[in-house]
Amino acid sequence: MDSSRLEERHVMVKEQLEKRGIRNPWLLQAMLDIPRHVFVPPDDRDKAYEDGPLPIGAGQTISQPYIVASMIELIEPAEAHRVLEVGVGSGYSTAILSRLVKEVYGVEREASLMAQAEKRFKELGIHNVMVRQGDGTLGWEEEATFDSILVTAAAPKIPKPLLRQLKVGGVMIIPVGGRAEQELVRVIKRTEEHFQEKTLYGVRFVPLIGQEGWAS
Repeated sequence: MDSSRLEERHVMVKEQLEKRGIRNPWLLQAMLDIPRHVFVPPDDRDKAYEDGPLPIGAGQTISQPYIVASMIELIEPAEAHRVLEVGVGSGYSTAILSRLVKEVYGVEREASLMAQAEKRFKELGIHNVMVRQGDGTLGWEEEATFDSILVTAAAPKIPKPLLRQLKVGGVMIIPVGGRAEQELVRVIKRTEEHFQEKTLYGVRFVPLIGQEGWAS
């Protein structure tokens, strides 16, 4: 565990996560262990443990800590799971996931962000994360199927390739709606043809660009 700025992480976990109902003990421990400040640009590191998103370059953001924790808790991660993350960004939520599941497969559209994330994974000794540059709306067909899928950018509709790549019984969490505001949706794949959807709460994410998402 990175002990630098540990007290700030204790406060973040207690005030921003536990008080808002995050209960998964392994998730709370991962949020305590993983140093969020190394996933933000140097000029913003003093704000790393504040209750909000931060810019990370290339027009992208690192999500508010509570949103990261809530979305991960909602996919019900388990030790044996293989998870697809669409939109690696800074790599922060990917790093949290790496502590909770067997393997994380991440797709990132921006090459510069992917390179930075890979560097951070190496520095933190994270070895169960595989990332590639590409169109996240198409998923990662060669590695499918996945126990769960976490989408960290907003889509106008749920991409069909992601539905196909989700295991029966698996869970997907995805923001769906317009470019400015969306609803977080939880999808459970009941059979190959039947999906159960539940709208959870309002969110604001950057747009999911790709063949099955926004054009630009």
